[in-house]
Amino acid sequence: MTTRAATEKLKSDGWKIVETTGFLHLIGPLWQRTLDGELEFALITEDKHHNRRGLVQGGVLMTFADRTCGITARHVSGKPTLATVQLDTHFVESGKIGEVLISKPHVVRSTRSLIFITTEVTVDKRCIAMASGVFKILKNDA
Repeated sequence: MTTRAATEKLKSDGWKIVETTGFLHLIGPLWQRTLDGELEFALITEDKHHNRRGLVQGGVLMTFADRTCGITARHVSGKPTLATVQLDTHFVESGKIGEVLISKPHVVRSTRSLIFITTEVTVDKRCIAMASGVFKILKNDA
C-alpha cells in the first residue's frame, strides 16, 4: 500500500495525527484513535524507516512502542510529565516498508509513582514486536 493510500485509509477509519516535536517528528507522523475506550496508535512505515536489509529498523519499533506506551501512561495517570524507566523489547518478526504498524498499549498496573504497560506492535494479524515498559510519574517543574 502506498503512503498516500495508507494515510487515506487511516483518516477514513477515524485516526488523527498526533502532534509531535523533536526526534519523534523525524519518525512520524504518528496516528492515534480511541476505539472502545482504548487508545490505539499507528505508524505508516516509509523508506526513511529502513535498515540495511531494507526492512523496518528495530529502533523505529522501539521508539514507536516507547512513545505509544508513554502516551498511554500519561493518559491513564492524568499527569503531564513521565519518564521511561525501563523498556524491554522483543523483535518477533520483520516489518516491511509500506506496512502500517499498530500499537494497542495495555496498562498492567498503575501506582502513585509507576505505571507498568505492555504492547504488541502488529501488522494485520502478525506480531512484529512485543514491549513492556515502566514509566515514572515525575513531579511538575512548573
